[in-house]
Amino acid sequence: MTVVDLGPQTRIVARLAGAVTDAQLTAPTPCQDCAVRRLLGHLLMLSVAFRDAARKDLGPTTDTDPDAAVPDIGPLWREELPAALDELAAAWRDPAAWTGDTRAGGVDLPGAVAGAVVADELVIHGWDLARATGQDYSPDPAALECAHGFLLAAADDPDRGNGLFGPVVPVPAEAPLLDRAVGLSGRDPGWRP
Repeated sequence: MTVVDLGPQTRIVARLAGAVTDAQLTAPTPCQDCAVRRLLGHLLMLSVAFRDAARKDLGPTTDTDPDAAVPDIGPLWREELPAALDELAAAWRDPAAWTGDTRAGGVDLPGAVAGAVVADELVIHGWDLARATGQDYSPDPAALECAHGFLLAAADDPDRGNGLFGPVVPVPAEAPLLDRAVGLSGRDPGWRP
């Protein structure tokens, strides 16, 4: 089991979110039918859910299916999202978060798998947000390695279909690791708004 400090990646996502203008909230993202405001709402919801999953504080936040509703942001999202991201990172710094079983999205799973899932969510949705808002993006290398490993395993798992977020987009083997992870997630690394 490898414990990944998610703090560097949560800070990157918080920086990206902090640079979003009000005019960009309705812009499209690489997530199908998901405007920037919905992506930010999803990031807030998953930060709270995976914070609680790390703490093994199971209940409504860890039982909610992420596909049940695409959340929207509230008026205080500019304060709430960075705070939730900080709490998420702090919760996953505890080695106990990566052991035993937990739950996220209504699915029971080992703590190490949940940690890989949240690393993937932060890396890929960070890319989504950066692309949608025209920002430069370099994810944290440790989080990217973790996300890529998770996505590679998910793409090879016949029970999960072809890609976690959609059909795998072929990317050359010599492409940068971020492009390969994005392709495994079902996104085109060349996507532009």
